[in-house]
Amino acid sequence: MKAFRWYLVAALMLTTMDLRAACTWPAWEQFKKDYISEGGRVIDPSDTRKITTSEGQSYALFFALAANDRKTFERLLAWTRDNLAEGHLDDHLPAWLWGQKDKDTWAVIDANSASDGDIWIAWSLLEAGRLWQNPDYTRTGEALLKRIASEEVVNVPGLGLMLLPGKVGFADENGWRFNPSYLPPQLASYFTRFGAPWTTLHESNLRLLLETAPKGFSPDWVQYQKNRGWQLKQDSLLVGSYDAIRVYLWVGMMSDKDPQKARLLTRFQPMTAITATQGVPPEKVDVASGKATGKGPVGFSASMLPFLQKRDAQAVQRQRVADHFPDNDAYYSYVLTLFGQGWDQHRFRFTAKGELIPDWGQECASSQ
Repeated sequence: MKAFRWYLVAALMLTTMDLRAACTWPAWEQFKKDYISEGGRVIDPSDTRKITTSEGQSYALFFALAANDRKTFERLLAWTRDNLAEGHLDDHLPAWLWGQKDKDTWAVIDANSASDGDIWIAWSLLEAGRLWQNPDYTRTGEALLKRIASEEVVNVPGLGLMLLPGKVGFADENGWRFNPSYLPPQLASYFTRFGAPWTTLHESNLRLLLETAPKGFSPDWVQYQKNRGWQLKQDSLLVGSYDAIRVYLWVGMMSDKDPQKARLLTRFQPMTAITATQGVPPEKVDVASGKATGKGPVGFSASMLPFLQKRDAQAVQRQRVADHFPDNDAYYSYVLTLFGQGWDQHRFRFTAKGELIPDWGQECASSQ
């Protein structure tokens, strides 16, 4: 009888351990150790200035939310607000670059904004407000979204309202420069609930994605000229690489019920084909010709996990991620892997309206 009781106790202990293990995210826990300071700063060690970007802060906020990691979320938010936004995200778009300016000074290096980071910060605040029932997060997210609309959105003749990559340096009288990876389609869908300009941006962003990929590959950067349209000629040397890989990642993570997803998957099918053929995503693609060169780093393989539709093709990239997981000196590959592998492990999903569906579970929610 005693032996049977011991067996029951041991079984319950193992079950409890399994539940706790299920609600932790080992890759996120390791990322925090390797890349996030005690004060809440995401550090990119690949740059000698030990830089922090608004992009890095924004991605970490998303991962903290997906992991139900409220303490880390608050630390990240506080550092971002105090160091990149002059203490007020309501009143200032975050500076995009912070780090070691000189031997004795750590501060903002470039005060210009980066709309990709701004977009993810606003969305993460709004969803944190909803999921954690925190009205302060909601209020700050709405205020930041209004500032994005007033400082980073421009009306382009022939296109309509478009999101600029930043508030300075991307537009002149006759031309505008865009980055197709800066506004994920599911986030564009989410923001439509706030009305103008987001209802228009939702559709113009789709045009940006579809019209700038003539051979099925998205460019890192592209220019639109007044009365001349997209500049996509082969001699313009348009390349899809480290920025553009995020386009396939975002599209893959869209809800299957999102009406834009099928069109985007069809347009970018050549990226699926070339990845399956060569067994690894290309590092660079000539957007005008479709010619691919090089092998993308492991983060590219992780990015393709949500995008690839066939299980055997997914399995090849999944194994590569497992065999070559990013180390503590590969910030960008690591964040791509947290997105792609995290989605692949069902740690989060997006609704057709762009809302987050986290896989917290009862144990995870009660442990915070």
